Amino acid sequence: MSSPVSPDSVDSASGNGTTIPRTGLIVPRAGKIGWVRWSIGFLLFFAVLINYIDRSSMSVAEHDMRIEFGLTEGQIGIILGSFGWTYALMQIPMGMLLDKIGIKWVMRAATILWTISCFLTAAISGMGLLLVARLILGFAEAPIFPGAMKTTGYWFPRSERGMATVIFDSGQRLSNVIGFPIVGAAVALFGWRGAFITIGVLSLLYTVVFFFRYRDPKEMNRRGKLSDAELNHILAGGAQHEDAPKPNPLANLGYILRQRKVWGMSLGLGCAGYVQWMLLTWLPGFLQSQMHMDVAKSGLITAVPWLFAVIVQYALPGYWLDRLIRHGRSSTAVRRAFIIGGMLLATTIAGTAFTHDLFWSLVWITLGTTGITIAFSVTNSLPALIAPEGSVGATGAVMNTVNNIIGTTAPIVTGFIVQFTGSFAWAFIVAGIMLVIGIFFYTVVLGRIEPIPSAEERAAIGASSRA
Repeated sequence: MSSPVSPDSVDSASGNGTTIPRTGLIVPRAGKIGWVRWSIGFLLFFAVLINYIDRSSMSVAEHDMRIEFGLTEGQIGIILGSFGWTYALMQIPMGMLLDKIGIKWVMRAATILWTISCFLTAAISGMGLLLVARLILGFAEAPIFPGAMKTTGYWFPRSERGMATVIFDSGQRLSNVIGFPIVGAAVALFGWRGAFITIGVLSLLYTVVFFFRYRDPKEMNRRGKLSDAELNHILAGGAQHEDAPKPNPLANLGYILRQRKVWGMSLGLGCAGYVQWMLLTWLPGFLQSQMHMDVAKSGLITAVPWLFAVIVQYALPGYWLDRLIRHGRSSTAVRRAFIIGGMLLATTIAGTAFTHDLFWSLVWITLGTTGITIAFSVTNSLPALIAPEGSVGATGAVMNTVNNIIGTTAPIVTGFIVQFTGSFAWAFIVAGIMLVIGIFFYTVVLGRIEPIPSAEERAAIGASSRA
C-alpha cells in the first residue's frame, strides 16, 4: 500500500483531485474517497445515544423503585445525583488514559463496564447496591465525550469536523426525544427490572459492534478496511497523527491547564452548560407548575425544543460550517461566528421570564435550546483543533470537567430561586446572564482557534529566538 501523507505535503491540485508531490499520489475529490470515516462517526453517535438513555432511565423508573425499596425522595435524589460524582471525577484521568494508551482499549473497557452496570441495576436488592451501580455507570461513561473528540481528531479532516461533531453530539439531544419513550415503554411492559435488562441488552449489542468495528485509521488501512485514498484524504486535511509522541500524562496535564485557550473554551462551554442542565432538570417542572400541564403532556412538550434543535444542528454547524470552510472562509472566523451567534440566540431564553403564555414560552425556550446546541456542537470540535499534538483526550476532558462542574450547579441554583421567589422568572434571567458571561470567555479569553504548540515545540521556538 502507498504511504499516507501529512497535511503539509499537499500543495497543488489537478483535475482529478489533490496532488501530493512527495509521494506522487492523487487524493480523489469528494465522492471518490470512501465513507468509512462517516461510519465511525455514527458509531460514536450510538455510543452517546445509548449513554444518555442509560443516564435518563433512572428518572423514569425511580417511582416504582422507590416504592419497592421503601426509599425517600431524598434517598432517590442521592442516587440520581451519584452518577455525576464519578462521571465528573474521572473526566481528566480518563482523558489522560486516552492519550496514553489510545481510544480502542479505553472505549472497549468502558462499553463492557457500562453494560455490567445496566445488568447490575436490574439485579439489585436495595439502596446500597443501587448506589454502587450508578457510581460504576458514571465511571464507565466518563471517557465517552473525550474519546469521541479524540476519535474525530484522528478520523476527520478539519473541513469535516463540523458535521462529524454534530453527529455524535446529536446523540445526547435525541436521547431527550426518544430515550424517555423507550424506557417508559419498557417499564410499562416489563417492569423496572425488565427495563434495565432491555437497556443492558442494547449496551451489550453496542459493545460487540464496537469491538469488531472500531480501529484507528492506520490499523484499519493495514487491514484493508480503509482505502489509501480515504486515509490520505483524512491526513491531508489536518487530522491528528496517531503515532505522535505520547506526552508524560501529568506534565502534559499541567501544561494544558496553563493554556489560556483551554480555559476560554472550557468556561465558555460551562456557561452554556449551565443553561442546558437547567433545561434538562427543570423544564418539565416549569411546564407542570407554571404552565399547569400534566406529566404526560409536559413530557411531550419537553421534546419539542430538543427535536427542533437537532434539525438546526445538522443544517448549520453540521452542513454549512464545513461548507464555508471548504470554500476558503477562515476556520477561526467561521467557528467563532457560529459559537457567538449560537450564544446570542440562546440569550433569548431570558424572554421566558416576561411571559405567562405557553406559546411564547415555548418559542423562547426553543430558540434558547437551539442556540445552546449550536454553541455546544462547535465547541465540542475545538479540543481536536486546538490541543497540542497527542493531547486531545486530556484537553477534551478538562473542558468536559469544567462544563460539568458549572452545569451541575444549575439544578441547585434554579431550585432555590424558585423556592424563594415562587416563580421561574429569575431563573431564566440568570440563564441569560450566564450566556453573556460565556460570550466574554469565547471572545476575549479563547482567541484564535488554532493549535496550541506542544511544550517541546514551544521550548524549541524559545531556544531559536534566543540564538
